[in-house]
Amino acid sequence: MSDGPRLPGVEDGDDEDRIVCHVDADCFYAGCERLREPELRGEPVVVGMGYEPGETIGAVATASYEAREFGVESADAISSALEALPRRAALDEGDESDLSRAETGYYRPVDMDYYESIAAEVREILHDCADVVREVSIDEAYLDVTERTAWNVADGFARHIKDRIRREVGVTVSVGVAASMSTAKIASDFEKPDGLTVVRPDETREFLAPLAVDLLHGVGPVTARELREMGLETAGDVATADPEPLVERFGERGRELYDRARGEDDRRVEPKGEPKSFSRESAFAEPVADPEPKYDQIEALAEAVADRAQREGALYRTIGVKAVTPPYDVNTRERSLSGPVDEPDLVAEIARELCTEFDDVPVRKLGVRVANLEFAAADQASLDSWEGERVDTTAESAVAKESIDEPEPPHGQSSLADFS
Repeated sequence: MSDGPRLPGVEDGDDEDRIVCHVDADCFYAGCERLREPELRGEPVVVGMGYEPGETIGAVATASYEAREFGVESADAISSALEALPRRAALDEGDESDLSRAETGYYRPVDMDYYESIAAEVREILHDCADVVREVSIDEAYLDVTERTAWNVADGFARHIKDRIRREVGVTVSVGVAASMSTAKIASDFEKPDGLTVVRPDETREFLAPLAVDLLHGVGPVTARELREMGLETAGDVATADPEPLVERFGERGRELYDRARGEDDRRVEPKGEPKSFSRESAFAEPVADPEPKYDQIEALAEAVADRAQREGALYRTIGVKAVTPPYDVNTRERSLSGPVDEPDLVAEIARELCTEFDDVPVRKLGVRVANLEFAAADQASLDSWEGERVDTTAESAVAKESIDEPEPPHGQSSLADFS
């Protein structure tokens, strides 16, 4: 039994019944912006890149719930967002359109340094409330709180976490509590924003059964469509189906889908190791064939990725790009270096070279990635130290990339995680 503190009145629970919390910040970037600009509270807020006058390339990183009411979603092209929700600033500057203030919103640029400073404050609370924390991204984490609480008071413990974060940091989070990671993840999305959903072990099947297959943890659009083609519309349908056809269709993932639809997930909450790569992506409003805007975007993405690596103290041995072509074919190219480097100019140079293959090809989205990271303090390699590069010309489809453990990000805040 852990020596960590338990809330008053909590008795020792059954060690066989794990209690897992999934803590997910609500529109985290927008919430951070509201911390430093309280006047944004209750207003539509879009955080993204490329909305500045004269800019035509960019994407939405997150949209507040108020902005979503206008149809703005994470990963939307910024041009689409501006059509659905014009900037309040333009109206204030004398725009003579017929728009009212209620039909406009606030746009703010992505400020990762600031967001990460707020996330660090949240993480400190999470580590204080749980013995084991798995940080999934800047705005979500799993907690194993089996030794800190018991099922009869789990809702109070989860509310304690929520209240501490709101009181001490100033952002809101939604929390799901269940006996497994996958069900806790689903539960945290159940009553967003500012939600709290507790699914006790004997309630798991009943809770999951009516949910659409899209809501199962790890099911993206492609898998959801294939499940429906098999006549499986809900988690309950999957849970009561013969698992063999699922295995035939999806391989080992089919068994995992079957198990998780039944609430069976024996993965343990374990701290996540150091990241293996950093990446950044951005979409065009529509497929672009002209090389110039592609290279402008590649250079902006390369700068952002290299900056992230520097802030994290990481060296990298691999530089790669991603190009998504219509209808949604994912192509990745990469080049390996002879030693680890921290060279922003090199990232941009190689990314541009790898993109020449797509000069005359319509492209929907581009991404830049650095991988094979090293975090140990070491002498930095110079520009002259890389040689004998290798180019991987393997094209990978979006279907092949879909993974039950790394699902496509839900609507809300676009992921800045690895695109591989």
